[in-house]
Amino acid sequence: MSTHPPHATTPPPAPNPLPTEVASARHLTVRYGTHAAVTDVDLHLGQGEVLGLIGPDGAGKTSILRVIAGLQRAAAGQVHVFGMPVWTSRRALLERVGYLPQRFALYGDLTVDENIRFFARLRGVRDWRARKEALLARVQLAPFADRPADQLSGGMKQKLALACSLMHAPELLILDEPTTGVDPVSRREFWRLLADLVAEGLTLLVATPYLDEAERCSRVLLVHAGRVLAAGTPAQLRALAPGTVLRVTGSPRTLLAATAPALPGVLDAQPFGAAVHIRFDPAATDPSTLVAALITAGVAVAEARPAPPSLEDAFLSLLRQAGIPRGEAA
Repeated sequence: MSTHPPHATTPPPAPNPLPTEVASARHLTVRYGTHAAVTDVDLHLGQGEVLGLIGPDGAGKTSILRVIAGLQRAAAGQVHVFGMPVWTSRRALLERVGYLPQRFALYGDLTVDENIRFFARLRGVRDWRARKEALLARVQLAPFADRPADQLSGGMKQKLALACSLMHAPELLILDEPTTGVDPVSRREFWRLLADLVAEGLTLLVATPYLDEAERCSRVLLVHAGRVLAAGTPAQLRALAPGTVLRVTGSPRTLLAATAPALPGVLDAQPFGAAVHIRFDPAATDPSTLVAALITAGVAVAEARPAPPSLEDAFLSLLRQAGIPRGEAA
């Protein structure tokens, strides 16, 4: 005989727990003299996430990162890392946080091996020799261990800087535009390394001016002039771009790019690789009308097809809604 009550039901599954918070900022403000570089910024970063700060030069990304890394004091707001107030706990956080600055900050006259050895001893890493060999193999710099850092390519320099920032096995790694000035192949290799590290449990906070790199992040903050315009997953942010996108290629491309923004019903038009993304209001116009207008203006249209909105489309749309001219976003 069953001992279960007659109306027993299986309890609903417990909701997935939220990731443990690694870093947070509430109403963060950073000032340099009377200039406010960052104003009233909120963010949170969970364990194992990749949070991207996306925006143009001068947006305030570096200031935000430096405060969270404990390198700079906030003018206002509360900032915590691993539950501790970052400024007063910055010494205790040294062992748990790694920081990769925007500019190459290693010693050019030292070899790859010597740079890593220096940072290992600076951080007090035990058994640093085994750690060094493992990191050199991971970033594929073992064959260049005796080469001076100044003689490395841009991508190799960034891999060396990454290895040095990982020497003490941090739980949170903060990267400030790590792939700026690096060739496309090296950029992909660098992000592949980061993806492997995240898969092993590392948490990343990364700033980049490249909107395509934002697609690799768990969540994104779009930053402009020291303020957060929007925050969310890449998919959530792409959905913020109103209208429909038409991807058009043709020649002369300069005429295409100059003509498209002025066409009736067009919300925005921006060069996108070899093409121009024309974002338009489908209630005001349609693709065939746009193509006909371009041809009338003298553009030899090679292809016109719908395209999904990109993060760049969303960013430009948000700037437009905020009344910020496109030139100020560059």
